[in-house]
Amino acid sequence: MNGIGLEQDTQSNPTGQFEFLDLPSGSYVISASATGFGVTSIRLSATGSEEIQLQLKPADLAQQVRVTAGQILGLPEEMERLPGSVGIVSAKTLQESHVFTTDEALRKISGVHARGEEGFGLRPNIGIRGLNPTRSSRVLLLEDGIPLMFAPYGDNASYYHPPIDRFESIEVVKGAGQVVYGPMTVGGVVNYVTPPLPEKQTGSLSLTGGNRDYFNGHLKYGGTFHRTGVLMDVMRKQGEGARENTRHGLVDFNVRSLTSIRNRQTLGFRFNYYQEDSNVTYSGLREEEWRANPRGNPFRNDFFYIDRYGSAVTHSWAPAANVLVTSNAYVSIFLRDWWRQSSNSNQRPNDAADPVCGGMAHLQTTCGNEGRLRSYATWGLEPKVRARNRWFRVSSEADFGVRYHSEFQERYQKNGPLPVSRDGLLVEDNERGARALSTFFQNRFLLGRWTITPGIRLEQVYYRRTNYLAKGVSGRTELTQVIPGLGAAYTVRDKATFFAGVHRGFAPPRVEDLINNNTGASIELAPELSWNYEAGIRGRLRRDLQLESAFFRMDFSNQVVPASVAGGAGATLTNAGRTLHQGGEVSGRWSPGSLFSSRHSIGIRGAYTWAPTARYAGIRYSGVPGFTSVRITGNRLAYAPEHLLTASFEYRHSGGFNALVESVYTGGQFGDDLNTRDGTPDGQRGPIPPNTLWNLTLNYPVEKWRANFFVTTKNAFDRLAIVDRTRGLLPGLPRLVQAGVRFGF
Repeated sequence: MNGIGLEQDTQSNPTGQFEFLDLPSGSYVISASATGFGVTSIRLSATGSEEIQLQLKPADLAQQVRVTAGQILGLPEEMERLPGSVGIVSAKTLQESHVFTTDEALRKISGVHARGEEGFGLRPNIGIRGLNPTRSSRVLLLEDGIPLMFAPYGDNASYYHPPIDRFESIEVVKGAGQVVYGPMTVGGVVNYVTPPLPEKQTGSLSLTGGNRDYFNGHLKYGGTFHRTGVLMDVMRKQGEGARENTRHGLVDFNVRSLTSIRNRQTLGFRFNYYQEDSNVTYSGLREEEWRANPRGNPFRNDFFYIDRYGSAVTHSWAPAANVLVTSNAYVSIFLRDWWRQSSNSNQRPNDAADPVCGGMAHLQTTCGNEGRLRSYATWGLEPKVRARNRWFRVSSEADFGVRYHSEFQERYQKNGPLPVSRDGLLVEDNERGARALSTFFQNRFLLGRWTITPGIRLEQVYYRRTNYLAKGVSGRTELTQVIPGLGAAYTVRDKATFFAGVHRGFAPPRVEDLINNNTGASIELAPELSWNYEAGIRGRLRRDLQLESAFFRMDFSNQVVPASVAGGAGATLTNAGRTLHQGGEVSGRWSPGSLFSSRHSIGIRGAYTWAPTARYAGIRYSGVPGFTSVRITGNRLAYAPEHLLTASFEYRHSGGFNALVESVYTGGQFGDDLNTRDGTPDGQRGPIPPNTLWNLTLNYPVEKWRANFFVTTKNAFDRLAIVDRTRGLLPGLPRLVQAGVRFGF
């Protein structure tokens, strides 16, 4: 079947009449679409002459029940009217570049700083527009629009993250549209989109192997059976990490279904089980250890275990052509045991906590092991309504909803007497909980080429904490926050959209930072608050050229910025005061198609972030112990590189072969608020030099076998890079060479 692309401006052609001349013989499909209308198509043959009329009908929101089931950005025509910057990593990009980690995938979006940790991408650290990426604590992570984190209100830290392999695409929202999601509205929203359910029985099997003992087996199978679509996804991944004495193994099982109930209702179900068994330490290296062996790891008895169970039920109902009601009910159980040897003090290991250890020389014999044992139970219910209507004779689209969310934590610590201990003296017994009631309303007024989008969100959060080792001392507190937002978009000739917006940034504090563990008294730690501004343009300047650029400014009245985390320097969080983030970002793709009418074609893609301002403002003093009287006003924020660039070049042959070369540049950073320029002996403070990594990928499809063979190399030149100093020096991933095949059936 032949395909012809035709773009017309209804302003210059108000009659809507078009003529096709000199079409070669064959079958064609003509489709017409417009903003606010459904797509109308008709098949015809080019052997004769006839008059064709295509009548557009208003889009039925019921059609979105299946089309946008997992997306938060909506249909393409809706994206044009979004009042803020967005980024998408498409299914094609993920598949053809064979991304190894979530970090690698997110670096393809401007404004996002994603750094590694253990070299396997199991716990990505994601920051947006200069925010500290540690544990992704200032980013909202969603899967098909459903909260992914186990404690987004009480302890928003990504100790669990699903493997990137099972997602079809990634969406990132960075502008005023964030107020619809919450609770984090500071930097941005990352939504991972799962593949659509197949209409016919189909499946695939991927097998990948590589150096560092890497193996990945991934099976997908699904189909539609009696009005119910089903997709099963199971994966086993294993291999060595970025350092010696580290190894990871995981199993990820998912099943999803979607049942059509009559004509305007669907009922979706999903279940996930994730299991991880990692030999991985929490500790980085001291300076002398780094110089001796940067990929060394003396803590070979540190182990990390995860079991996670998650499920959700989604009901979608279109009671009328202009109304869509979607309700999500979700629940997850997260169990985490991390046995590790204390190693964050200058006298490693910490002899004060383990007096019989006797220092590093006895690390594998008499030194003990600490078990940080955690369990989380999270559930919630969120009904949402989307309605098309007319207010004051103006067409508009309204989104409103409410969410009840509950999370419960049990936290234990047992100090065992031996390096391989799995039990010991109980030194922590805590229960922590958070309940939140959220409501939001957003309306898009459609004024010709203008779209004006006001929105508001209300967060009410209730916290509680009980310390059973202190005779059941407990405390409670609460906070309420109003989060407004306003955005505008103006579309020019369906080619480009100018957008601008302002919204309130909000990040709730953790339970442990609000309630004193020994007295139960409330601690006056305010939430993070900012005013976020943005202006930019996006569009398709030509059929083969797509660009988006934006200016951003995040003005924090209070940003909570620790000097380090989890037992490192400055672990206690405080009201840190004013900070300012300001800069620009640009992303684009050029795909000119075939070169000189040959069988060869190329493509170029890039994402660049420039953040010249990411500094402490107001009267500010360091949070590093021993330096709390040192004024840091004007210092650059830690882990906030000024420049980020990911650029790729693609070659494609019409026979199917394609090659991809990608360069990833990360600018220099500081590892502490003092902006220490020479590394300290413990490795926790000092500079993080800039680095550039290169990735290479080759794909060769064989259609008759329904197979794709590939080879990929990550960090092709084996560059050694420092990625973190939070708990000592950590190296980035080494050179990885992997080969594999994907069969379809």
